[in-house]
Amino acid sequence: MKLSDFVVSDAIVVDLAATSKEEAIREIVGSLQGAGKLAAPDQESVIRAIMNREELGSTGIGQGVAVPHTRHPTVDRLIGTVALSRRGVDFAALDGEPVDILFLLVSPPNQPGDHLRALENISRHLKNERFVRFLRQARTREAVVTVLDEADLGKY
Repeated sequence: MKLSDFVVSDAIVVDLAATSKEEAIREIVGSLQGAGKLAAPDQESVIRAIMNREELGSTGIGQGVAVPHTRHPTVDRLIGTVALSRRGVDFAALDGEPVDILFLLVSPPNQPGDHLRALENISRHLKNERFVRFLRQARTREAVVTVLDEADLGKY
């Protein structure tokens, strides 16, 4: 599975305005809705599902990275996007540090394999310091897409 298989390019946020966990999730889910991947009436339900998942334990995995995710019946395929924050988001990360890279995933409840493969793929790339550095340097949606495409090609 490649990042390009599920990352919605039109929903990438390169300068997240939010500074709190819920604001960030709202803004990112809103970008998926704005890109036509979520119906407007479903947006609040998806946000609630992600926030409920966060109550089980923060998906802020440390080193400035968070991977909020959920399974939700309103999507028929795995979708996700990337958001970059210049100010940092208080995400209750495991290391207590603010988050500046967020990968958000929403998948159908009946496709747990895809959900896990996507999380594994994201996790593998985020362990690569070069990938993370180039992602942090990206200032445009196109630049983020280029970094993701190069990761898919094994350049990091």
